[in-house]
Amino acid sequence: MDSPTSRSLDLLALLQTGREWSVQDLSTRLQVSERTVRRDAMRLRDMGYDVHSRPGPGAVYSLRPGLKIPPLLLGVDEVSTIISSLLILEAWLPDDTTAATARTKLEQVLPGSLRRRAAAVALSTQVLRETPTSVDWELVGTIVDAIATGSRLSFQYTDRRGHPTQRTVEPHRHLLRERKWYLVAFDLDRDDWRLFRLEAMRTAATSPGPHGRRAFPWASIEDWLTSDFGRRPTAR
Repeated sequence: MDSPTSRSLDLLALLQTGREWSVQDLSTRLQVSERTVRRDAMRLRDMGYDVHSRPGPGAVYSLRPGLKIPPLLLGVDEVSTIISSLLILEAWLPDDTTAATARTKLEQVLPGSLRRRAAAVALSTQVLRETPTSVDWELVGTIVDAIATGSRLSFQYTDRRGHPTQRTVEPHRHLLRERKWYLVAFDLDRDDWRLFRLEAMRTAATSPGPHGRRAFPWASIEDWLTSDFGRRPTAR
């Protein structure tokens, strides 16, 4: 059975389309009773969303746009997970204040009970520092946008011998490995999957020619890495 939070998110997604929904339509789309629809709509109102309803047999619901930002739809376990993850980044990237700033902003918009949980997690958690190299978050943003939109990525790359090259790739994932950040991508010029160090990438930009999300040919990135980049079989 879906949790109240999950149901509320599904209801909110429908209301954010901007149209009016009858209780019956919402009940059918969400596969819940009409009573549950009304209860979840009330829950959204309690959280600050301006859910408008027209009473009567033909009752409809709609979401009025507003400037008020309601509390986040997060449970205590989800808050614990997010805060712990940010604490790991804070410990691993001591010279980068992004994670600490994000945690502070998150705590400011949480309801009281969740804010207390976030503070308790921060107080009780100790992360051993395994500092990776610093990362250019603007570069990470360019990479994730390219992956999300199925776009190619072009950038200047300096190999381990110090030779600069221009590369055009179909990006797959960026990852942290042995304290360094990498990009896994299909190199179009070399017709092969390659691993690129983010610290060696410059002037990255998406380029025309969506690649339609080329399938990664190994079961996982771990399999690819342990097989010496596909050169030898992995243990099964």
